[in-house]
Amino acid sequence: MPVAYVLAKIEAGKDKQALETIQKLAGATEVTLTYGAYDLHAKVKFDTMEELDEFIFEKIRKVTGIKDTLTLVAREG
Repeated sequence: MPVAYVLAKIEAGKDKQALETIQKLAGATEVTLTYGAYDLHAKVKFDTMEELDEFIFEKIRKVTGIKDTLTLVAREG
């Protein structure tokens, strides 16, 4: 079961909207606004890498306000 951490940069003023949208997406288990180089941190879990790929490319990156993402796939074991 792939677990990943998605870090996102968000356009100014769109933070809350992006947070609320991502919190509603299936697979997102924890979503938090953060300070620093990235504006949002999301922990996600899926059954397959294909589902993770689809989540990143078809959902997260299409959220209004998302400018850039960095995905860190957790090592199993």
